Amino acid sequence: MIGFRFSEFIEKDNKESVFDRLLKIFLELMTHTSGDFEESFQWLKELDDEYGLTNPDYTLEDFRRDLEEKKYTKTNSQGNSKLTDKSEQLIRKKALEQIFGKLKKGNTGTHQTNKIGRGVEQSADFRPFQFGDSMEQINFTESFKNAQINHGIDQFRITENDLEVNESMHFAQMSTVLMIDISHSMILYGEDRITPAKKVAMALAELITKKYKKDSLDIVVFGNDAWEVKIKDLPYLSVGPYHTNTVAGLELAMDILRRRRNSNKQIFMITDGKPTCIIENGKHYQNSWGHDPKIINKTINLAIQCRKLNIPITTFMIAQDPYLQKFVEEFTEANKGKAFYSDLQGLGDFIFTDYEKNKRKRY
Repeated sequence: MIGFRFSEFIEKDNKESVFDRLLKIFLELMTHTSGDFEESFQWLKELDDEYGLTNPDYTLEDFRRDLEEKKYTKTNSQGNSKLTDKSEQLIRKKALEQIFGKLKKGNTGTHQTNKIGRGVEQSADFRPFQFGDSMEQINFTESFKNAQINHGIDQFRITENDLEVNESMHFAQMSTVLMIDISHSMILYGEDRITPAKKVAMALAELITKKYKKDSLDIVVFGNDAWEVKIKDLPYLSVGPYHTNTVAGLELAMDILRRRRNSNKQIFMITDGKPTCIIENGKHYQNSWGHDPKIINKTINLAIQCRKLNIPITTFMIAQDPYLQKFVEEFTEANKGKAFYSDLQGLGDFIFTDYEKNKRKRY
């Protein structure tokens, strides 16, 4: 018999094609331009002129043609190109890899809690068999040992009283609303804050739909008003000439969570400033200075209402101004929630860590 033969491992050359390289850059540009196809191509052309992304055998025109042939883009009735569902899913997948790339594969759709109960994660503890326990939970090694102790080896038999089962951890479902600030300050002073916020939202959406399939995620954007957007719309979000109506965002988030039957509910809010707007008597009441007691008090009152409804709010402040942090501290204290003061680079890690930790089952 020859047995095993070992030889030197030679890694195959998996050289990336020009199309694949251009596709990565193009989808990134589409996120930055909020889905503006022609603007993204103009940026791609400038990058090609500077860095030589293409070659005479494969030009940008070839790439544009292949995008449609390979179903990454399609042309609408007005003759404009737009992304397909295939591309939108790929953008979310790449956002997940960029932001939560350190994640390891695991069981899907589960949040482990500190509550004992029937679940999928076995612990090291045992307990006596109870009516309703499944056969899969029985630990036969412990059960046979009990039977030998209780009845002896000569008249060996096993009864219900000898059975031991593996204790398991209860897993909870979670309903999350992610609020994204799209007020004008999210692009002020030459800093693009909305693109990282969109990427985090896309990564979180992809994480939940793939790993936590029983959880729900709803996206709310807020400026002068608040409205719900679908996950597929995330790459196309853009900042508007808006003030910050945090009250409208919270009211919509609370309304969404009221309709969710899960007992575990939470709100994640990504913002960079104080509330500067509310709706009063059907009209917008605005104060650009952002320190209006009428606006602040109404926002704090909603934080208190969420606390009474057992809805914790985790605020991710992507600005470091001390006067902004003071408001967040007051808001967080009223809700008994949490706050993170993150730069744009660390936003994804903060959100994932907090999402994983929010595993408490509230009855």
